[in-house]
Amino acid sequence: MLLTECYSVNTSLPDGQYIMLVFITVVMLSVWATTADDLFSPNINILEELGKIKVMETKMKSMEQKIEQLKTENAAQAKKLEDKQNHINQLLQKSEGQAKDLEILRSTTTDITMKIDSLIKQSEVPKVAFSVSLSSTVGPHSSLHGLIYKHIFLNNGDAYDSNTGIFTAPVKGVYAFWLFSKAYGSADKAVVAGLFRNGQHEISTYARQSSGFIGSSNGVSLLLEKGDKVNVNLYSGYWIFDNEHHHSTFSGHLLFHL
Repeated sequence: MLLTECYSVNTSLPDGQYIMLVFITVVMLSVWATTADDLFSPNINILEELGKIKVMETKMKSMEQKIEQLKTENAAQAKKLEDKQNHINQLLQKSEGQAKDLEILRSTTTDITMKIDSLIKQSEVPKVAFSVSLSSTVGPHSSLHGLIYKHIFLNNGDAYDSNTGIFTAPVKGVYAFWLFSKAYGSADKAVVAGLFRNGQHEISTYARQSSGFIGSSNGVSLLLEKGDKVNVNLYSGYWIFDNEHHHSTFSGHLLFHL
């Protein structure tokens, strides 16, 4: 009778408590050997236990809500993380493109720098050219005699020294030289002059006849190191003619530097 009353009283409880009450009832039915006085003794307070269960259920629901909230927050964080990762990937792609552009720019800059350096070097190379004449007759002499061409038509770069008759290469390069030698014909004298580099013979002019005006010319291109010296020597026993009309000349210029 008491159980029936208890059952009828608690049918209005929430589902969770109702299920728990049913569980408790089953437990009580399984212990028929227990007397009613023992079952409802002051040691067992069903309402207190049900209250505890209610509190636990409330806590569990609160925890479930928190879990759902955490799931929602985690999903939001995951979305943010995904967005950040996508942004990072975009930045990486942009960075790779900029790196390629930078490499192209560096290559282009290197080419431009090399061209500028080449132009600077070309602009720094002196413009070398000279053309001179003897202005007077020389020879004959008993030994090799250096000719000094006194009259200067052109001496751009000042590489020719009119005091010594020596041309000194200001830079390494290829130089072109021309030598023109003239004289009056004579039975015992010829016109013989030679172009020398650093004291070594390179080319000569030679002409001989018994009378009349004679002349000889020659030219050569030479690879000179900076500081190499070029001059013209008159061979012993020969002569060379010149006057204010500049018949005998010595000329040269830098073709290109190296």
